Amino acid sequence: MIREKSPDGFLSAAEMPLFKLYMVMSACFLAAGIFWVSILCRNTYSVFKIHWLMAALAFTKSISLLFHSINYYFINSQGHPIEGLAVMYYIAHLLKGALLFITIALIGSGWAFIKYVLSDKEKKVFGIVIPMQVLANVAYIIIESREEGASDYVLWKEILFLVDLICCGAILFPVVWSIRHLQDASGTDGKVAVNLAKLKLFRHYYVMVICYVYFTRIIAILLQVAVPFQWQWLYQLLVEGSTLAFFVLTGYKFQPTGNNPYLQLPQEDEEDVQMEQVMTDSGFREGLSKVNKTASGRELL
Repeated sequence: MIREKSPDGFLSAAEMPLFKLYMVMSACFLAAGIFWVSILCRNTYSVFKIHWLMAALAFTKSISLLFHSINYYFINSQGHPIEGLAVMYYIAHLLKGALLFITIALIGSGWAFIKYVLSDKEKKVFGIVIPMQVLANVAYIIIESREEGASDYVLWKEILFLVDLICCGAILFPVVWSIRHLQDASGTDGKVAVNLAKLKLFRHYYVMVICYVYFTRIIAILLQVAVPFQWQWLYQLLVEGSTLAFFVLTGYKFQPTGNNPYLQLPQEDEEDVQMEQVMTDSGFREGLSKVNKTASGRELL
């Protein structure tokens, strides 16, 4: 039996750095998750369920990369992955993909921060995103188990790319709806300062999601095509680095602090307060005049 193997292992030159890359990125996501949990423990008074979901996403991403790294290690050393570890990686990858898009959509819709009920339109988005993500992850698993020369390899790769783009487009709708809602509310309910601060934050988040999708789905693919074969691992580096940066920026924007405009409850308008004071003063004067009239009537009797 003839075994084809390079001096450094069974992987190609483009795949050999992936073991170390995924291991380092797994440690980075784990550190980010631990740091995020420490922030939540210090600010328990303003922590919501979505904050813990964000922590679960960071840890799931770290576990997924860890199993991915171990898979590449055994492929490089033995020529094939360990089936049990491969199954664990696919399970973690499925959970990570679902949690990522669910978390982005929930943050964009304002769930748990400023409301606890999703609208019918937002429920429809979740009804589209979750099945699509399951299909995308199944397509990814099939691609991973196929050789590039297989007849259905290109088909499943195109399905993965199309479904992924649909999911990326769908998660933008809750953010757009929240921006429009805040724009309308800032001109009608009188809470201009708070609504404008939230509107600015949502616009920043919208730009962040656009940049994340643009870098991981378009720029990274162009980089993979443009660079030489032995440098194609830079594609994975850009994808994982962009994902880590997106996680960190999202956590910074929506951290549980008292001065975060996203977490501020609507304050009473100054005009409302003044009106209440006027009504209270007028009621007090009216009551005082009634008491004086009653007292003067008793004196006449």
